[in-house]
Amino acid sequence: MTCVPLLALGVLLATGLAVAAESREKFRMIEMSDLESMQKDPKSPPTLLDANDPEFREKNGVIPGAKLLSSSDGYDPSKELPADKKAPLVFYCSSRL
Repeated sequence: MTCVPLLALGVLLATGLAVAAESREKFRMIEMSDLESMQKDPKSPPTLLDANDPEFREKNGVIPGAKLLSSSDGYDPSKELPADKKAPLVFYCSSRL
C-alpha cells in the first residue's frame, strides 16, 4: 500500500527535476559581447528589459533600446513582456552589494 504513494512521489520528483533542468538551460548569464551578437540576429533579436529602479536609471542611464520595467519585483508579465512566449528576453539590473 505504501509502494503506490512512494512511486507517485518518485514520478513527481523526477518530473520536477526534469522541469528544473529545462529551466536551468533557458536561463544564463551573458556578457555584453553576447548581447551584441544576439541583437544582430535578424530572425530573433532579444527584447532587452531594464529591471533597475528609477533612481539608478537617472544616475547611470539605460541601455539604448531597453524596455523599462515598471518595478524590479512587482511588474505584470502579461502587460510588460512580449506576447510571444518563445521570444528571447534579456533582463539586466544593477548589483548593489
